[in-house]
Amino acid sequence: MMKEEREKEQTGMKLSYRIKKDWARNRSLYLIILPVLAFYILFHYKPMYGAIIAFKEYSPALGIAGSPWVGFDNFTRFFKSVYFIRLIKNTILLSLYNLAVGFPAPIILALLLNEVRNRRFKTVTQTITYLPHFISLIVVTGMLTDFSMTTGLFNDIVEIFGGQRSPLLQNPKLYRSIYVISGIWQEVGWGSIIYLSALAGVDSQLYEAAQIDGAGKWKQLVHVTLPGIAPTIIIMFILKMGSLMNMGYEKTILLYNPSTYETADIISSYIYRIGLLEQDWSYSTAIGLFNSVINFGLLLLTNKLSKRYSETSLW
Repeated sequence: MMKEEREKEQTGMKLSYRIKKDWARNRSLYLIILPVLAFYILFHYKPMYGAIIAFKEYSPALGIAGSPWVGFDNFTRFFKSVYFIRLIKNTILLSLYNLAVGFPAPIILALLLNEVRNRRFKTVTQTITYLPHFISLIVVTGMLTDFSMTTGLFNDIVEIFGGQRSPLLQNPKLYRSIYVISGIWQEVGWGSIIYLSALAGVDSQLYEAAQIDGAGKWKQLVHVTLPGIAPTIIIMFILKMGSLMNMGYEKTILLYNPSTYETADIISSYIYRIGLLEQDWSYSTAIGLFNSVINFGLLLLTNKLSKRYSETSLW
């Protein structure tokens, strides 16, 4: 027993020594990461306690602890709601459209920019595509609203090609296209940065070997470039799937109107209306928690499939 206790004590001393040594060596790095940890603890982990009101009939006067438990009543209420099917359908369709078109867009842009040899042209193109990312979402939606009016720019273009003028944002069939295309325009340049970085890491000797073997540009792309950045693409895809149902409510509530609720109303915008406008906090929290569980499940599933069929995964 004394031998085991002595071994445990020695192990503890070794661990303590390692921690002190590591702290002395990397003190500056730990100090740098402290604000990041504080941010996530305060604004991401601490608010998780509030998710408990999804299982309660929350009252500000009683507080979270004092509010009565209702179990899964708020979830059942959402599943039985007349809006449930519409919200799920709109959220999934908009997410899939955004994934199908928006996800490959920065990859394609990065591949095109990687082939540009004129440095000045490449720099100007990158700057132009990056700029929309820094425009406020309020300004972007204001531009879309003005351009989509019957007297706006989009209708001028439609008229040039022989079409008729109409209020585009009041057409439910056009809402998803406007939402997705405007999102690509705003984020495609910024999203291409990570892929350009990955392309810079592809070994140039592989291209030289491919050229010696007679491979043209297309075969170099297929057999060298894409395999070289495949791990980055897979990781970004997994992360994208983990937030598939998290379509931001800000852009939606700024663009939609009662005439487009049929295709525009999504889970996050419904949570905004129920939680902030109608002040039904327990119900809105239950919907948000349900949405987060779906996202978490998609993340686990995508990561598992990626790990099974490739060598890349988050963990």
